[in-house]
Amino acid sequence: MTTSRPYIFDEFFASGREESISPFLTPETRSWGKNLSLKIALFSAALLAASFVTSFYIPALSNLLLLFVYFFAGTPALLGSIEDLKNLEINIDVLMTIAALLSVVIGSGMEGALLLVLFELSYAMESMVANKTKGALLNLNRLSPRFACVIASDGTLYDKAIQEVPIGARLLIKAGEIVPLDGIVVDGNSFVNLLHLTGESHPVAKKKGDETQAGARNLDGTLTIEVTRTSRDSTLTRIIQLITHAQEAKPKLERFLERFGKWYAMTIICLFFIFAITIPLLFSIPYFGPEGGIYRALAFLIAASPCALIIATPTAYLSAISCCARRGILLKGGVILDALAGCKKIAFDKTGTLTTGRLSCVAMTAISAETPYCSDEEALSIAYALERHAVHPIAEAIISYAKEKNIKPKELTDFKAISGFGLEGIATLRDKSCPVFIGHTAFIEPKIPSSLRTKWESIKDDIAKEGHMSTLLLVHDTLFLFHFLDTVRSESIPVIKRLKDEVQLEPMMLTGDHEDIAKAVALKIGIDEVYANLRPEDKLAKVAEFSHKEGLIMVGDGINDAPALARSTVGISMGKIGSATAVDASDIVFLNDDLSLLDWLVRKSRQTHSIVRQNIGLALGVILFATTPALLGLVPLWLAVIMHEGGTVLVGLNSLRLLKTRF
Repeated sequence: MTTSRPYIFDEFFASGREESISPFLTPETRSWGKNLSLKIALFSAALLAASFVTSFYIPALSNLLLLFVYFFAGTPALLGSIEDLKNLEINIDVLMTIAALLSVVIGSGMEGALLLVLFELSYAMESMVANKTKGALLNLNRLSPRFACVIASDGTLYDKAIQEVPIGARLLIKAGEIVPLDGIVVDGNSFVNLLHLTGESHPVAKKKGDETQAGARNLDGTLTIEVTRTSRDSTLTRIIQLITHAQEAKPKLERFLERFGKWYAMTIICLFFIFAITIPLLFSIPYFGPEGGIYRALAFLIAASPCALIIATPTAYLSAISCCARRGILLKGGVILDALAGCKKIAFDKTGTLTTGRLSCVAMTAISAETPYCSDEEALSIAYALERHAVHPIAEAIISYAKEKNIKPKELTDFKAISGFGLEGIATLRDKSCPVFIGHTAFIEPKIPSSLRTKWESIKDDIAKEGHMSTLLLVHDTLFLFHFLDTVRSESIPVIKRLKDEVQLEPMMLTGDHEDIAKAVALKIGIDEVYANLRPEDKLAKVAEFSHKEGLIMVGDGINDAPALARSTVGISMGKIGSATAVDASDIVFLNDDLSLLDWLVRKSRQTHSIVRQNIGLALGVILFATTPALLGLVPLWLAVIMHEGGTVLVGLNSLRLLKTRF
């Protein structure tokens, strides 16, 4: 006889089984458990309506139906209240349960049942709002595969729980499947979709040597990847953890309201007993009955309960965080939205943030004592021929520039590469063999002929001040100067304009690059305030200064700018997906490096701030508007119930507006 070993937590989820192997839990019966609170609330509401109608004709049947209402709608509230009282915790659930029981005691059973039904309905809607705001996290959890197809050393395939797959294992990813773990492609070519991870729907080509993240969907070909991270450290897992932490990180206002709610509930209960005793003495009315002191105090108790106030902030922040996650923006909590909304300035690193980090050749200039030895087209053809043998950013920029001009490479002989300095060869010009050289100034200057040296010495300082990176090509007695600029991101210019004009943020540039180069890029993009030649400690000091004065958003690549990102009021990383430094150093991570979302994010933070204020105003308005009239007998118990629960529902629905990605 064998005994089965129980599942441990990870093994159980990897097995793909349901939460229970009970024969009574089938897919059909499990469907009844979905939205159970809402189903109970609606069923109880139907029973309450039937009880109200039959109260005019068959009182006995009405009382029986009312009893069922209390059973279905009241049992969950009663059990929850008992558990809270065991923990010596007085909260909204306890308040509502006391109010419902007292309604029966004073002969207002119908109003008490209405309170329980609306309370259950409100609770169900709060749960639905919370689930909707956590949609991004739920989708990512569903996205994560439980098994991986492992390729054994002998070529056989077998499925293995992803928690057990080690680093270095090879996995087969077929078309249509989700990549289960981070890895490097070792065989195959395909397109993958990173929509769920970055918000970018454009397919990305993957070939041998490319990194592929967990959660990417393989679209067409078959890929073989070598695992580089375990399931615990995978990109998908880290994103899920980041969203979870963001939803758990509560702003100060939310934490205050939670603490306030506990003391507030105890205060309201005390005031209920005080008013129930003193109102009949002050107004000469009975203790019991529809106009009695206990009835009025009970209406006050219900009207003053802060359900709407307590959910005013968490539903708003959760909705905003979920909306941002769907756009490929991960935040480390709602507190970041508060800080973001209060910032007046935004600072950018240059390379890799406002620019792509890739060089582009923008011009070439001939420098000669008299007539240039060859034309610009011939010079570009020679440069193309030399640089096609090299692998570095300048070579790529010159080759791209030549291709744009439809220039073909010239035939060369005796090609040599001087590592770290430049390239040289022999070209045929004017039917003669002519040595040609390209590279750094230090490599070219000793080779400049005396007829050209004087002119070169007179202009080289001016060239340095232009703010362009450059390289030199020497053809006989003529120099050709190639000018390069770091390629500006296509979205940089419009987003800077929107930040200045639409959201009124003052942009600035903080960079370690040469001042002339930084100003040239800033002028092109539209930034007026530039701080260049900054060492890391200088950049950190600037960030600290502006963060203290006005509130500063710092946007960087998440690696070189880690100290500045951490010190700023809000640090936004443009680091690529999977960068651990970007996740750790910044408050916000743009997974797809989409700079154009900056102004959208600032507007979303301000919208969140506005909706939180609206929610709190609405919740306080209901409390202030209903409590005093309730004590004066102007608000009956049933109306106090409707106003209380109606305010809660309105606050939840108002928060859902933040789920919209468009303004």
